[in-house]
Amino acid sequence: MRDIQILDTPLTTQSCHDAVADPAAGGIVVFVGVVRNETKGRKVVQLAFESYVPMALKEMGKIADTLSQKWGILNVAIHHRVGVLEIGEIPVIIAVSTPHRQAAFEACQYAIDTLKETVPIWKKEIFEDGTVWVSAHP
Repeated sequence: MRDIQILDTPLTTQSCHDAVADPAAGGIVVFVGVVRNETKGRKVVQLAFESYVPMALKEMGKIADTLSQKWGILNVAIHHRVGVLEIGEIPVIIAVSTPHRQAAFEACQYAIDTLKETVPIWKKEIFEDGTVWVSAHP
């Protein structure tokens, strides 16, 4: 099962966990990204996320395909938020269930790393003294 969403409302870890729960799962790994208050010594006030949603959903689907092929996942949830987020809010959650724990850890790591590299979601850091668009794809 795949639960892939881009939302403009708060994300919850429980909904992602519930989406991947499976009686065959020996491991569920949930990654939760959180807006922190500092980047490279500068005080962050907020983050703003924008996305080209149709392409982002397509790319997130490709990530799920790879998880299935490489790690034999049972289920995956990939939720990303768009809009302005405050310190402590959650911009991304990835949950993966697999029969064995090691595969769950590896699949979840791959998912977040690949999402940041390939999915058209852009982040603007809003500091006390200005803003910076962060290159999502180095």
